[in-house]
Amino acid sequence: MINKKLFLVTYLLLSVSLFAQSNQYSKIASLPGAFSRMGFGARGMGMGNTMSSVITGDKVSYYNPALSVYQENNSFQTSYSFLSQDRSLNFISFTRKFQFGKKDSVGNFIVKPRVAGLSAGIINAGVSNFQERDSQGNVVGELKPYENQFFVSLANKFSDRLSIGFTAKFYYSQLYDKVGTNTFGVDIGALYIVNDKITVSAMISDLLSKYEWDTTPIYGQEGFSIDVKFPTLKKIGVSYFLEKYNLVAALELENTSAGNNYLRFGAEYKIYQGLFIRGGLDKFDISNTSVPSRPSLGFSYFYNIVNFNVGVNYAFVVEPYSSFDQHIIGIDINF
Repeated sequence: MINKKLFLVTYLLLSVSLFAQSNQYSKIASLPGAFSRMGFGARGMGMGNTMSSVITGDKVSYYNPALSVYQENNSFQTSYSFLSQDRSLNFISFTRKFQFGKKDSVGNFIVKPRVAGLSAGIINAGVSNFQERDSQGNVVGELKPYENQFFVSLANKFSDRLSIGFTAKFYYSQLYDKVGTNTFGVDIGALYIVNDKITVSAMISDLLSKYEWDTTPIYGQEGFSIDVKFPTLKKIGVSYFLEKYNLVAALELENTSAGNNYLRFGAEYKIYQGLFIRGGLDKFDISNTSVPSRPSLGFSYFYNIVNFNVGVNYAFVVEPYSSFDQHIIGIDINF
């Protein structure tokens, strides 16, 4: 009788433990394109990726294709990430706005110009020191799986308050020799300025994206092909700018087709000319609070060199289930 009770208690404890662990699992983690959902650059990741409605500072259409119409001057951004498990994550982008309209003899616009924006960039992710072994366990080489996302965004300012943009994205992934795939995707975003303090945004990401894997080049008739769709992401955001205190705060809610409902927020404070500090919280899943979120901190410092405004960015991001956390460094050049 005692053995039966002991068995029952042990079984129940194990069941509760397994349930608690499985409750920390998020379906979206097993879906393709995870590298492209980590964020973009040190500034965005330092603010918890709450950038879809932020129109201050340097912009990148990764967060919202409608942002580029508010970019002052030309912005070139690049970032490198230090990650655990021999992983790499790199970013590069260029953003600028264009003004169209009739000008007088000295170059001034006769009437209010039309405003459009362009943003293009690359996200690269990979794994190194990945040993290839034969059926006997002997090392015969090194595998270098990688994924890339190339994107180009166009936006138009339809009024002083409303801008809309779209992004065309191309993914290319190489898993193994002769086993690779690519896909095309689309993002659509909108931005509306309520007043000089409040801005709201809406965006939908990764429409049409899916990976088509085929192993028949390696295994012949024993191989197979499979299609795996990217999760569709829908988000709304709001930012509040307190010019008097040099502070911008932002909040976002994102729903995914994998069943997640992420809440994220972030803030950036300008200490003095050229120096910014920021912090945020990313991926707080209100539909499953057992899944760990990702707090972050960061800073930027900008300095004028001749006709260039050069900035150094840094972000620290907590990464659950990893041996150490993320460190992202970046360079911004405005000209």
